Amino acid sequence: MQAVVKYDKGSGNVSLMDMPEPKCADNQVIIDIAHCGICGTDLHVYHDRFRNFPPVILGHEFAGTIIERGKNVSNINLGDKFSVLGAVAVVCGECRYCQSGDFMFCKNRRGMGHGVNGAFARYAAIRPDQLYKIPEGVSMREASLVEPLAAAVHAVEDIAHFKLGDIALVSGPGPIGLLVVKLLARQGIKTIVAGTSDDQMRLDLALQYGAYRTVVVNKENLQEIILEETDGLGADVAFEVAGVEASVRSCMEALRPLGHFIQVGHFGRELTLPWDLVAFRQLRIDGSVGYRRETWTQTMKILEQGLNVKDTITHEMSISDWKKGFDLMEAKQAVKILLNPI
Repeated sequence: MQAVVKYDKGSGNVSLMDMPEPKCADNQVIIDIAHCGICGTDLHVYHDRFRNFPPVILGHEFAGTIIERGKNVSNINLGDKFSVLGAVAVVCGECRYCQSGDFMFCKNRRGMGHGVNGAFARYAAIRPDQLYKIPEGVSMREASLVEPLAAAVHAVEDIAHFKLGDIALVSGPGPIGLLVVKLLARQGIKTIVAGTSDDQMRLDLALQYGAYRTVVVNKENLQEIILEETDGLGADVAFEVAGVEASVRSCMEALRPLGHFIQVGHFGRELTLPWDLVAFRQLRIDGSVGYRRETWTQTMKILEQGLNVKDTITHEMSISDWKKGFDLMEAKQAVKILLNPI
């Protein structure tokens, strides 16, 4: 089968290659992949900024149909359609984090698309515990977005603290940032979205997704706008989703005393930040990485209840055009790109 493979360490070293089809173990199923989204992690693996174990098939945001099952698998039928939790491809299952559902912190964890073979391919071998049944009325394309949506749900619902009437700042209108905007808007939270002029297409979409206002930080004064919109108090909660040092600083400066800062974006390097603000404003700071098992269950319910994520799919193409898709994401000219197997 044709697959997009990181074939060696180092920046680049990714190609469309012929790979053997996966074998179905007794405790596995084979899924025929319908769509797999391009994620920022895929770009980090491409540039070798995220731990990976080549040769490895990239891709981890996907859904598909069961076409084979191992002899020890029950309660799953051929033809059933599922979204797949790729992050638990390898876990110990015994540590306190696996037992609590916080599997992201298992020391043995390897996810699909970087630690083991992923889904920029025709088929994948999956354990039943990785499968989440697609609700009635949810399309396969929408189901392919459960993984990034779950990351946004984790930040907004599991980590953040806010109430009706609060004002939120989302800094970084990338795919996860825009999904955060959708979730906040659905709950009636007045949301200001900050980005640069390079983000203009995505900032325009943020308004369509329910943002109250957008700010182009290299042309407008974010802090003045925040004070204007909050009667001089500052934002109640800020989500840093860009993974940029200046964005973190802006979020901290925009928060009111006793405000809540949630770090969602990743940097891959050390930062210099105004830490005195944390003490002087008594800010609450939390990180948000990935999701919990319960988050995936909740995300499926959110989709079933009608959250629209279809409009975040800006492009759809064959895996043979993977480089075009990666380039569009790097240029910030797309939100979600679905790659379809050959």
